Amino acid sequence: MGVIQRIKKPTTRKGKKVLLSKEPKAIEGPKQCIFLQGRNPSERARKVLKDLYDLKKPDAAFLSRKNDFVPFEDATLIEKLCYKKEAALFGVSSHSKKRPHNIILGRTFNYGVLDMIELGADNFKAMSEFHNMKVLAGIKPCLLFNGPAWDLNQDLKRLKSLFTDFFHREKVETIRLQGLEHALSFTATDDGNIYVRSYRILLKKSGQRTPRVELEEIGPSIDFKLRRTKLASEDLFKEACRVPREVKPLTKKNISKDAFGTKLGRVHMGKQDIQRLQTRKMKGLKKSAEEKKEMLLKRKKARKEAKIAQAIDGQ
Repeated sequence: MGVIQRIKKPTTRKGKKVLLSKEPKAIEGPKQCIFLQGRNPSERARKVLKDLYDLKKPDAAFLSRKNDFVPFEDATLIEKLCYKKEAALFGVSSHSKKRPHNIILGRTFNYGVLDMIELGADNFKAMSEFHNMKVLAGIKPCLLFNGPAWDLNQDLKRLKSLFTDFFHREKVETIRLQGLEHALSFTATDDGNIYVRSYRILLKKSGQRTPRVELEEIGPSIDFKLRRTKLASEDLFKEACRVPREVKPLTKKNISKDAFGTKLGRVHMGKQDIQRLQTRKMKGLKKSAEEKKEMLLKRKKARKEAKIAQAIDGQ
């Protein structure tokens, strides 16, 4: 169940501007995320959430206050905070004897929880334990999903979509080689283990035009274990992924490309009478008296044949 919000009519120009900013947009920017503490979070779970927040910055907010709630039982608090902060993504850390070092990642649609996936941080090495140079905040990372399990398991397939939502930033048309600085690797196994690694991309000299690529691990290093899931139905998920008509590319008819990439166009024209085609009036193209007389006789003959044909049809 989503949070039922009372529709308020704006009374000031600023209020109208705020309500307009909350309305759905055809082209959205990077999705905002909130990270909050659940019931009795452990030190490891809190650090995992803090490092995920550092990877998501500046499109994220970290709330340090503890909240006594269980998202899988009651997600009202998450829905309220997501509405207040205008966030579509959320992360919650918690800890218990049954589910130690627990991390819950999820997303909302229409201010109601769409997907929630619970992960256990079995092994963790913080970003601060890697003593090397980091990447700047806000850099668009390369996402690498390793292993066939991402496409075979339904839960992992939805988790892959969730990770893509988490670290996807603005849409770019072209990529510059020197702009590739950060890589996030997600490796999934058949038994439900997910290994998250973060690397800085180094472009070294190779003596050729293409540089030699090296990866330097900068953290965090997290070994997740897939636990519980609460996924949206296929119909609701399809509705959430619907692309607006304004964003869909327009198909250009009668335009194609050959094997060499040359653009070919097809033009459709009606049947034309070349004899009656208007051309440039010049002395050399004028019809002679004999040609005019011959054309006149042809027209009279055609009219006579048409009258005879009508008479025959009338009988």
